[in-house]
Amino acid sequence: MTTPPPGQFPPGQPYGMPPGPGGQGYPQPVYGQPVFQPVMLPPQMQPAPQPQPQPEPPPGGAAQTARRVLITAAIVGLVTVLVGVVIMVNHPDEYAPSSRTSLNKMVVPPNGLAPSVGPGGAGQPLTQAVANAPAPLPKLPAAPALQPSTPKRLIIRKIGVNAPITSVGLDRAGAIQTPPINNHNLVGWYRGGPTAGEAGPAVMLGHKDTVSRSAVFSRLHELAYGDTIEVTRMDGTIAVFTVGGIEQADKQTFPTSRVYGQAADAELRLITCGGTYNHTTGHYTDNVIVYALMTGTRLAKTKS
Repeated sequence: MTTPPPGQFPPGQPYGMPPGPGGQGYPQPVYGQPVFQPVMLPPQMQPAPQPQPQPEPPPGGAAQTARRVLITAAIVGLVTVLVGVVIMVNHPDEYAPSSRTSLNKMVVPPNGLAPSVGPGGAGQPLTQAVANAPAPLPKLPAAPALQPSTPKRLIIRKIGVNAPITSVGLDRAGAIQTPPINNHNLVGWYRGGPTAGEAGPAVMLGHKDTVSRSAVFSRLHELAYGDTIEVTRMDGTIAVFTVGGIEQADKQTFPTSRVYGQAADAELRLITCGGTYNHTTGHYTDNVIVYALMTGTRLAKTKS
């Protein structure tokens, strides 16, 4: 069973099963859909009373009353419509179509960036996309996905990254682990998800800094749309990814679906810390997330 990423159910626990000594599962959320039981009416002990005959109304009386009600309603409705038209004409700005796109019909800009996600780069502000915005990917053809193979090295020439990769899982709280803090030049690959080059989003993490120096992803925020990232795999292939956008997200509203959600093509997520450093908790307030698409592959050079 695939281990869920942060924000989902605890590792190895099927959804909707009762907890027990064997770790069978966790109960459904308390905010799940309530079940309404049918109301059972008591049986009738006596036969229902028979309806009493009612005197017939005078001929034409009911029809005339109904006609008057319908005419009155039509007049009231017409007056309401006319008043509404007058108000809209006199206040056009208040009734203009909203410029904000419906979340269910979100339009991705031509550059492929999700709404409100910055392209990255030096001096470019990074923001957080709306909850159900798609992952920002470059407008380039995706390379065919590869078979699974453990990632061994991450190379990002633009920001001077050339680091080995180790696998990480989940901690006891169900949150994704990070590489050891005492190794500043080490990247962690989340082994509960796809490998780099395999169909789906491969997730890698690295520290921004340590207690004494900067770390492997200290310059991650400098990446921009169109930059390339290379991942050397155990099978001797190099997966080449192209950056589509960068997001700085509050850790309290981490975009779990956008980062870990399903993808038909081979994609990559690089995650580090960002935002303000909280001296009380000892952690940064935000995450910086790079989204990239695999746009090419090649064979790694072998030593002769």
